[in-house]
Order: sequence, then structure tokens, then C-alpha cells
Amino acid sequence: MNKKSMPKVETQLERETFHLKASNGGGLLSFEVWGYVKDGKTVVTRYNLAYINRLICQKDNGRVLGFDNAHDYHHRHYMGKVAPVEFVSYEQTLERFQEEWQIIVKGLKKGKKWQK
Repeated sequence: MNKKSMPKVETQLERETFHLKASNGGGLLSFEVWGYVKDGKTVVTRYNLAYINRLICQKDNGRVLGFDNAHDYHHRHYMGKVAPVEFVSYEQTLERFQEEWQIIVKGLKKGKKWQK
């Protein structure tokens, strides 16, 4: 078997959890990414991005916001609701996740009430 015909082996590329201080909204951020490297480039096959804060959302295991591609489709979790999203790239999804959770935290700092 030559190198080109070898099967792709998916591995976990990233698994990080960050606990946010109360002054930064509290809760935690979770990043899980799986994939493989092909021709020197990373190919992401699965991902799970989540902002979890049970003080804001008691549904969906406390997931206030999340993006993942489990169950064979790309989707967004928000306050216990799930909706499909258009997928362009993992990088674009990560950027959207970063922007959205920061908007939520800014709202918390300004005293915005979130629906439970």
C-alpha cells in the first residue's frame, strides 16, 4: 500500500476547556475538534464548540451557545433550541462562535436579562 492509498485516520486535534471568571460572564468555553492532516493541511471532520453557563440556561446541559456537526448536519444551539446552519468552513464557524459568545458576555456585563 503506497502512501496515497493509506486510509485517513481521524484523531482528536484539540480538546480545551476554559473556565471564565465571573467578571467575564462566568461559565466555561469548550472546544473539541477531530480530523486528519492531508498534504500538510488540517482537514476538520468533526467539531463541538460550546459556551456553557447554567446560570443563564438550564436547558441543553447548560449550553447557552454551541456549534457542532453531530447527527450528520451542521447546527447551532442557542438557549435550548437547535437550528441548522450553512457551513462554509470550520474556521468561519469558529469565528462566528467567538463573536457570538462575546456578544452574550457583553450583554451580561450590561445587565441584560437572558430568557431561561
